[in-house]
Parts: sequence; structure tokens; C-alpha cells
Amino acid sequence: MTTHQSDPANRARLRWRSRRGLLENDLILTRFLDAHEADLSDDDVDALTRLLDLADQPLMDLLLARSEPEGEVDLPNVRALLARLRQA
Repeated sequence: MTTHQSDPANRARLRWRSRRGLLENDLILTRFLDAHEADLSDDDVDALTRLLDLADQPLMDLLLARSEPEGEVDLPNVRALLARLRQA
């Protein structure tokens, strides 16, 4: 089974998806990946992927703690990753 850490293409794809239209999102996500990408578990990558599926404004509201996860992104692994992202 291929994990995120064992596949350079998966890591590159995640980094590419982290590039966002809103500069604030782009900066937060890029800095987080620069500091923590090597430590991400597959659960972390799943959580980040779910967050990256959101549009820019809802994502920024979550990153800046203006809102909390709802619906499909209201999962324990997403909340845990969001806490780490908010500290970055």
C-alpha cells in the first residue's frame, strides 16, 4: 500500500493543491507544509485534502477560526489538523 510519505507524486500533488487564489490561504498552507510536510500522517493528509476541497473563503474562515468545521469536514482528524494549522 502506498502512503503519502512514500510517494513523491502524492506529496507534490498535495503541495500544488495547497496553492490558493487567496494569498492568506496560500501563505498559511505553504508555511505549514514547509514546516510539517515530512511529519504528516495519512490521516493528516486526508484531513488536509478535505479542507482543500473547500472554496477559498470558507477555507480562510476555518483557518482564521471565524468558523468551525461543518458537514463532511466535521471530523476528528480535520479538527486536529485545523488546530495545528491555526497555530502555524
